[in-house]
Amino acid sequence: MLPLFILVPLFCLILLNVPPKAIVKRPAFWLVAALPLVQVFLTAFHPVAVWDEIRNPFNSYFIFNLSVDALSTVLLLSIGIVVFIAALVGRYTLSGETQRFNFFNLLLVAFLGMNATVMVQDIFALYVFIEVTAVASFILIAMQKDKPALEGAFKYIILSVVATVLMLSSIALIVMAAGDTSFAAVSSAIRAYPASVLVKVAVNLFLCGLFIKAGIVPFHGWLPDAYSAAPSSVSVLLAGIITKVSGVYVLIRMVVTVFGIEQSPQAVLMFVGALSIVAGALAAIGQSDFKRMLAYSSVSQVGYIILGLGCGTPLALAGAVFHLFNHALFKTLLFVNAAAVQEKLGTVDMNKMSGLSVKMPVTGATSVVALLSTAGIPPLSGFWSKLIIAMALWQSGQYAYTIIAVLASVLTLAYFLSMQRRVFFGKLQEGLENLTEARLGLILPAIILAVVTVGVGLAFPIVLDKLILPVQNILK
Repeated sequence: MLPLFILVPLFCLILLNVPPKAIVKRPAFWLVAALPLVQVFLTAFHPVAVWDEIRNPFNSYFIFNLSVDALSTVLLLSIGIVVFIAALVGRYTLSGETQRFNFFNLLLVAFLGMNATVMVQDIFALYVFIEVTAVASFILIAMQKDKPALEGAFKYIILSVVATVLMLSSIALIVMAAGDTSFAAVSSAIRAYPASVLVKVAVNLFLCGLFIKAGIVPFHGWLPDAYSAAPSSVSVLLAGIITKVSGVYVLIRMVVTVFGIEQSPQAVLMFVGALSIVAGALAAIGQSDFKRMLAYSSVSQVGYIILGLGCGTPLALAGAVFHLFNHALFKTLLFVNAAAVQEKLGTVDMNKMSGLSVKMPVTGATSVVALLSTAGIPPLSGFWSKLIIAMALWQSGQYAYTIIAVLASVLTLAYFLSMQRRVFFGKLQEGLENLTEARLGLILPAIILAVVTVGVGLAFPIVLDKLILPVQNILK
């Protein structure tokens, strides 16, 4: 059953490109939107972990093993939600059937690459699918072919190449130490030779590569340019899930289940996480570009995930994974709102906006939901994940990091309230009297994400029990 998460998107990609384009251009959206919706349904309402036991005729053709656990399930659900939203936004913001058709093709490539990334059990196969996702991302960022887009894609490529060199070098050293690239073999070798210099170098090289992929301070230089220069639908995809899968998820998987939480540089993870939280928040305060501010906010929020991971306790891990899921929701919502504003005004300069809620009430209201969740205001979903991380830090004696995490939420609330005031509140900007609400294709995704954000917060005990707490089992 699991190979179908990869093979079905691949089959659909072929299906879209073998017949004449005139035939498949129009139904392309419906096909691409249906796949992630099915994935959301399967992961939300069915026990994906038992699918490993379902025999599938395609299993014998795969040279690498696929498996899912509670962590993979959270990521598969997040991928389905964000890819569906990105498809919706792409349909209504990209100009011309050809550009939309190309976007849907690349979206399928990224979709299957991310699905494979969260299911493979081999470190080299993991690297391959990370790069599949990255290549699709490069092209998506540069799709409009203007100077900012090409510059953003170029910076992403350069730093991604550095990450590739680090990861491939690490894999080469791992093969020398373990003789194999499967997760089980690598984990056994690391535990058998914990003091080996070769093993330590390999682990640290791989982690540095993942820091770049995740856009963690001080390796975040590519992220604001890529997020802000990309088309709106691509920004939704990048901020919502791609960097979470290619960097953050893989970091969690490697540290917890492969390298081992005891051997991981926990102090470094916690320091880098706290640094990302503070630096990202401070950088966001000084931005006048809507999308760049959201990009720096992403750096800050990913810092919470890394801080929880570095803490290393089961509760901290659950909080980190929960915040990863929540971040996929509220950051996708904020970029959808930015897409709506950009479509109506033709700019993301917040100095040229004011009082938009009068003319765009749905966009303004859903933006409030997203910013409150990001800042960790109860009872929204972001509050619970931040609370879990803070509790875990306090229980483990990390009092200084707990204080940093709490105070940074105040900074987050400050710059988002500033954004809300400059963009949506206040007196309507002169010349915008004829402004209207965004099209249904942009407010519908915003409403869906706002409802899910509120729903997850209100149904926190159920979500925690069914989706998040099982993640702790990967520590065993």
